[in-house]
Formats: sequence, C-alpha cells, structure tokens
Amino acid sequence: MKILIVEDEEMLADALVALFGKDGYLVDVCYDGQMGLNMIVDNNYDIVILDIMLPKIDGISVLRHVRKEGINTPIILLTSKSQLDDKVYGLDSGADDYIVKPFDAEELLARVRARTRNGKQTDKDEFYYSDIILNRRRHELKSGERKVKLGNKEYELLEYLLVNAGNILTKDMLISKVWEPDDEPEYNHLEVYISFLRKKLRFVQTTVKIVTTKNVGYSLEETTDD
Repeated sequence: MKILIVEDEEMLADALVALFGKDGYLVDVCYDGQMGLNMIVDNNYDIVILDIMLPKIDGISVLRHVRKEGINTPIILLTSKSQLDDKVYGLDSGADDYIVKPFDAEELLARVRARTRNGKQTDKDEFYYSDIILNRRRHELKSGERKVKLGNKEYELLEYLLVNAGNILTKDMLISKVWEPDDEPEYNHLEVYISFLRKKLRFVQTTVKIVTTKNVGYSLEETTDD
C-alpha cells in the first residue's frame, strides 16, 4: 500500500512517515503544494494525506486540480483549520475525509484503512462491509437475498458510515457530508434518517447495525446477536 504525505511541518511529516512505515505502508513525503500536486499526478498512490496551509500552492487548490484532472485517489485533509465551514469547504472541494490537528494516531490509521478498503472495491460501484453490499449506481442495500432501495440522503449517509466502518462519526461530520450548507439541517433531521436506515438494515436481516455513542455520534458496526 503506497501513501503520499504532503505536509510542510517537517517534524510532523517525519512522524507520519514513521507511523505509516511501522504499519507497513510505503511512504513518500513532500513539503509544499506544488511538489505534492506533481507527485499525485505522476504517481499511482493508494491514498494521500494533504495539509491545507502549504507553501507555493495551498492544499485546497491541489485538491481541486487533482479532481479536475479526473484523479480519484482518496485524499484526507489533515489540517489545523477546525471550523465547520472549513470542513464543509474541504469536503465539497473533493476531499474524502477531514481530520483536525492535533489528532489521535490510531484514529488517523483507522481512517486511512477505511478509505483504502473503499479503494479496493470493484470500479467503486459496490461497497462491501461484513454481509452487506451497497450499490452506488442503483442506491440499493443488499444482504443475502434481501435488498432494498435507499433515498439519496439515506444512501449518502450509509456510504459515509460504511467507508468509515468501526469509527465514530460525529453528528456535525455526518451533516456536513450529506447536507448542503444552505440547508441548515438540525440534529433531529439526521436522527430521522438514521432511523430510516436502521429499519432498512433490519429489513435485509444483516448483523450490521448503526450504533449510537451518546453525545458523540454514530458508527457502523458488525454485531453478533445473542
């Protein structure tokens, strides 16, 4: 698994190289946006960790250029910009995930594992987790012989939960991923759609469930019924 780290804080970049190298990744690193852009375009990385505040070209500009070129490599923004507007802007610009500094190393590793699992799916039309299959083209959830259609927001929520399976996603993260900034959704809107998804997961008779962590958010988990 090959990863690129684009980070201008050299001590942090070196720490990330050590972290991912210890976990078995092949790691390249660069310290400015222009070099990062060149390396993404010229190489076939499995995932990119990209800072926003970079010399020469900022991370958002790098991200937008890469997506304009049709490069779909998973990109995680790793940044000190923590405002909700910054997160929304980053995700809307084409980022697959957004992590705020300071961060927990194990969480970062888990997010990368989730994104690289997603990258292994056949032409990305179908996503797999445990005994469920999520079909992007048909917006269909399937487990065994049972299947059910999902509405647009149901699908987007479930896909985001699935590619981050096992990780707790905060309510703000889920809302910023699925709703447009102008929608101004409330937490109870999110809870309604989580309820819809739980009913559909029960309908297909999967062992996968959406687990609530009180006052934090939700995660997709494989459970074993007693």
